Amino acid sequence: MSMRTKGLSLVALGAAGLIAGVYWPSKIEGAFPGWTEKTASLRTALGGAAPPPKEGAAPAARGNAVLARPPVPVNIDTVQRGPMAVRLDAVGVVQPVASVALKTRIDAQIEKIFVQDGAQVKAGDVLVKLDSRQIEAQIKQTESTIAKDQASLEQAQRDAVRSNDLFGRGAGTQTKADDALTQVASAKATLAADQALLENQKVQLSWYTLIAPITGRVGTFTAKAGNIVRAGDNTATGVIATIVQTSPIYVAFSIPQTALADVRESIAAGRGEVRATPQGGKRTAVGKIAVLDNTIDVATGTIMVRAMFENADDILWPGQLCNVRVTLRTDPEVVSIPRTATQSGQLGNFVYIVENGVARSRKVNVGRFQDGRDIILEGLMGGETVVSDGALLLIDGSRVDIRKESIEKKGAI
Repeated sequence: MSMRTKGLSLVALGAAGLIAGVYWPSKIEGAFPGWTEKTASLRTALGGAAPPPKEGAAPAARGNAVLARPPVPVNIDTVQRGPMAVRLDAVGVVQPVASVALKTRIDAQIEKIFVQDGAQVKAGDVLVKLDSRQIEAQIKQTESTIAKDQASLEQAQRDAVRSNDLFGRGAGTQTKADDALTQVASAKATLAADQALLENQKVQLSWYTLIAPITGRVGTFTAKAGNIVRAGDNTATGVIATIVQTSPIYVAFSIPQTALADVRESIAAGRGEVRATPQGGKRTAVGKIAVLDNTIDVATGTIMVRAMFENADDILWPGQLCNVRVTLRTDPEVVSIPRTATQSGQLGNFVYIVENGVARSRKVNVGRFQDGRDIILEGLMGGETVVSDGALLLIDGSRVDIRKESIEKKGAI
């Protein structure tokens, strides 16, 4: 080993010995009486490294050791007690209550489209007119046939009356009288068949006019005037347009199964208010829970919920993502603290209470988390002062130095 290496080793050993003498003076006291008293000022200069109490020392000695440490800068907050709403937060998607795809039931050419793409329509509005000249001609032909059938029926009835009269006077036969009645029945059947054909053709004529079955917003038309549309076309162009109902409208979202009982109770009590804010938007729609799914998803442990909104002003748009907040009820007396005030240890959750400038640890039972605050079930009563920031440097009995901005905030509250 070189002389330089030996020198460095001796320096390191000396430094280690000095540190040990400052922070653990009891180990050196036996060899150098009075060492603890002589190094007290040095320990203070090094950050309050107060000598730990000797083994078997009284609790007061340990307390004095903690108090000898410099105050820890912290932020504080007040434990709040009062009414607080019980809420669930989720992300939902807007879904139309009804959606209808307009398709043709016959092969025809589009004659006219009466609305613009994306227009708001009402149930019964005419949207598309197809070329119906062929079916209209068939209807006229059937109407002429019916007129002919009606004349034939009247002739057969007159013949039956004459045949029956002649047979009654002995100038005719029973056969001719019966044949005349058969002709009447045949004429009636022919007339009824043609009338049924006319009704069928009129139904087919209605297929040439596409009307809105629901009130809602129409999408873009895949075919324009002059295009041929065909029945049974399952391609993308087979759907002429789609109408979605926008008022009222659903917002679907999932909740954990642990909240199912509270949700059902809220619905039964007529509560269950839901607020939906579109992501990226500033306006909020207010609605009510309308539908609970009939099964729980075993893979995720959640259940699907649908809330209904009137949506008269089109705040919600089909397919849109929304931040959903469900208010189930309002509890009258709730104790809450900032979530940053809650600490976790081997024995569970605890907080530091500030009393006369000293931090005291206290065990708490946290029920739930909401709006950045922990709901405390046990351990606090309300009104206490808790450490909300800087607790990681504290131990039970530490002195605290409350930051100025924290005092001002507490005073404003």
